Amino acid sequence: MGRLPGPPGPPGPQGPQGPPGPTGPQGICLPCPTGPAGPVGATGPTGLAGPTGIGTTGAIGPTGPAGATGATGPGVGATGATGATGPAGTAGATGAVGATGATRATGAAGATGAAGATGATGTTGATGPTGLAGPTGIGTTGAIGPTGPAGATGATGPGVGATGATGATGPAGTAGATGATGAAGAAGAAGATGAAGATGTTGATGGVLAFSDFFALMPPDNAATVAPGTDVSFPQNGPTSGTAITRTGPTTFNLAAIGTYQILFQVSVTEAGQLILTLNGADLAYTVVGRATGTSQIVGTALVQTTVINSILTVRNPAGNSTALTITPLAGGTRSVSAHLVIIQIA
Repeated sequence: MGRLPGPPGPPGPQGPQGPPGPTGPQGICLPCPTGPAGPVGATGPTGLAGPTGIGTTGAIGPTGPAGATGATGPGVGATGATGATGPAGTAGATGAVGATGATRATGAAGATGAAGATGATGTTGATGPTGLAGPTGIGTTGAIGPTGPAGATGATGPGVGATGATGATGPAGTAGATGATGAAGAAGAAGATGAAGATGTTGATGGVLAFSDFFALMPPDNAATVAPGTDVSFPQNGPTSGTAITRTGPTTFNLAAIGTYQILFQVSVTEAGQLILTLNGADLAYTVVGRATGTSQIVGTALVQTTVINSILTVRNPAGNSTALTITPLAGGTRSVSAHLVIIQIA
């Protein structure tokens, strides 16, 4: 009986690649037939990768014919070097907490010490002040007793009782704020100077030298409104001391002598407004009086000094104001109401 063949031995190590043979001369043929593929040589060691070229990728060429399988190398290759240690694994979960140990027994209480001796009694302190009275108790109110029978009606008293005394007059209301002073109107041309009158007898020194009262009644006086820049009319004459203070028209009044005059006027006006004195056509800015709201009288008082004889005085709705003034008829009742201009020479 013959022997069976044994298993093939391990492949031997791959031998080194031989040097390439010289390149033969290139034949010239048109066209050249492709010769048969030569045997595939042993694979040499892989060279280092060159830098990646920058260019477009060329078309894939046709696959060449497979080369002949090379001879199996001898034996098993040497064991490779040990690889680097891998990264540490993730830490495991924390273990459960152990059970609490048993509580130890409490020790026995120690013996109570002996009581100390009682101290001497202290002196009694002074009596404190008496406390405040406590709050009044809250009791229920007793029931209301029954109403007694009505008494007999008394006799009627004699006559009507006396009228009670008149109550005190209330305080005067607050004066309204003074309005802005209007622009001064243009001065009129001075009139011709009249002939000087005869010198009067010298009066007593001091006191009132002359006086006159001029007034209006509404109605019928001042029937039209008084426009800005025009004068209030006082067309009627009241008491006078003579010819030193006279009218030259329903709205203009002559101060014959050079001196100081006390001027008082009052006018019932429907609208909020102002009044001012003028002397020889010029506004006397310090004499403006006014009323911002309401329906009371506009009242003014001032001292006026003249520097020429026969000066002309008026009471005017100042130029530049926006409102024509209504001199109120029948103000406060059914009677015609008066407006007054009182002029007194005092020096």
